Amino acid sequence: MALYSLDKLIAETRRLAAEYRRTTGKTLGGVSGEIAQYDAARLLGLELVQGHAGYDAVGRSGEREGRRYQVKGRTLFDHSRSGQRIGQLKVDQEWDAVLLVLMDEEFSPTEIYEADRETILQALAERADSKRGKRGAMSVARFKHIGTLVWDALEGEVEDEIWEHGGLD
Repeated sequence: MALYSLDKLIAETRRLAAEYRRTTGKTLGGVSGEIAQYDAARLLGLELVQGHAGYDAVGRSGEREGRRYQVKGRTLFDHSRSGQRIGQLKVDQEWDAVLLVLMDEEFSPTEIYEADRETILQALAERADSKRGKRGAMSVARFKHIGTLVWDALEGEVEDEIWEHGGLD
């Protein structure tokens, strides 16, 4: 039996990561990703999986049931800074969709976007010849544009069609 619950450990990790950043101006490597996976699973009803090269979680019920997700996390400290990127996407692995968990300076989730494999691969192909575009790399802004907002801190799970592809089309 574990001494601490995972909920308490994640809460303490959030607190320590935020305090470390305030004190040093640097982030603790890997922390955003671990917190993002935990939050995506908790908020969207996913099961985290270990040992699968291409995905981090699988949907447990509803329209997400059986879908395999890569989960990416990005903590946004300076909202005026453009060009912030998400972690490398594993385009050669097996997965169905990617979730991008955006967090505030306290490492608390503010929004979660989802984009399916076909949409992501198409977006990457469109940018394949750009100087900055390397295989599997994408900016936060681009992901938000092609993805669908599926959760936000104010509303919880979002099911409105109006949010698809970053807003009204």
